[in-house]
Amino acid sequence: MKFSKKLTAIAVAALAMLGTAACSNNGGSNSDSNAKIPTKISKKTTVVFWHAMTGAQEKTLKSLTSDFEKKNPNIKIKLENQGKYPDLQAKINSTLQSPNNLPTITQAYPGWLLDAANAKRLVDMTPYINNSKIGWGSAKKSDIREELLKGAQIKGTQYGIPFNKSVEMLTYNKDLLDKYGVKVPTNMKELKSAAQTIYKKSNGKVVGAGFDSLSNYYVLGMKDRGVNFSKNINFTGSDSKSVINYYADGIKKGYFETAGSAGYLSGDFSNQKIAMFVGTSAGEGFVKMGVGNKFQYGVAPRPSKYNMQQGTDIYMFNKGTADQKAAAFMFIKYLLGKDQQLTWANKTGYIPVTNAVINSSQYKNSTKTKVPAQLNKAMKHLYSVPVVKNSNAAYTQLNPIMQSIFAKAKKGQNWNSAIDAGKTKFQSAWNQ
Repeated sequence: MKFSKKLTAIAVAALAMLGTAACSNNGGSNSDSNAKIPTKISKKTTVVFWHAMTGAQEKTLKSLTSDFEKKNPNIKIKLENQGKYPDLQAKINSTLQSPNNLPTITQAYPGWLLDAANAKRLVDMTPYINNSKIGWGSAKKSDIREELLKGAQIKGTQYGIPFNKSVEMLTYNKDLLDKYGVKVPTNMKELKSAAQTIYKKSNGKVVGAGFDSLSNYYVLGMKDRGVNFSKNINFTGSDSKSVINYYADGIKKGYFETAGSAGYLSGDFSNQKIAMFVGTSAGEGFVKMGVGNKFQYGVAPRPSKYNMQQGTDIYMFNKGTADQKAAAFMFIKYLLGKDQQLTWANKTGYIPVTNAVINSSQYKNSTKTKVPAQLNKAMKHLYSVPVVKNSNAAYTQLNPIMQSIFAKAKKGQNWNSAIDAGKTKFQSAWNQ
């Protein structure tokens, strides 16, 4: 019995060492950088892909997947919709406790997967990217926009490949701006002035402007002041209060508004209750539908130096076989092909992730959407929330914190106490 126990202990230790060796890949999670990556899938292989796409987005994803499968008959991409983003995030978190039940690949924000990276559950994509047969040969040859590719890194390792990305844009009612003699604002000072003019000249009937994402508003407002998003931010400091007060003052005086419970200002915009708003570039389709023939709308770069890169990337878990991982990467690479990127952008409103498509005449001269013509200007200085412990929780907490502050402003009350309370919640999110 003792001899049997000893053998068991030796076997467990050996397996643990084997697992450690397999995970020691430049901070990565598998040995794909050293092992030979299959460049041809010769037997039936299934790749499970968790996603959160709905409507036209899901329809387009299914169509692209079907095309890929026709070109690669040995590969089956099993698309599994997990609901909305919070549902997908929750499913990933709960399933990490039983890693054998994880999918081959998933949509995700990098901040969701910090624990997965620390637990060595993710595959480093670099060996696949650098493989000249199954990948592109190098990150540079992939032609993926550098900022987007870097945004899919976790602690310096390329775990993700950009997928459904967007940036913030300023959408404006051209007819109203012309009526009140207002130029399209190019910075925050001009935005405030334009909003004040519109509100005043419309006798308070039209709000000047607003921002869909209050979290993005705060993060980019601080970044424009040279302050990166981190646990060291002083929420009651002068920079922070200046960012908050800029919006709160406008709300109190009527020329700024928030999306409130609706979550988006596109509805108020379509009904001409607000003249301009900053929101995701992927939302233009909803604007176009709501506006119809009521008035002319325009799209311009976000009126700030920095812009937020948004949307998810595709990440791979290390539970799959070599063939499954290779097949999954083949699928990811296919989605980034020129024709596929053009289709994805035109059908969904998301932006292309490769420079060639962003700069292509087919995209920039699109008559279906107004974003492409302005995209390069809007992407000059991209920023993303740093992937560090609790950064995602702190970023998410900003929305209710700002809502509480702006609710005071809307009532004409002093909001300093709400800023103080916000500081406590903000710090708690960072320190949980």
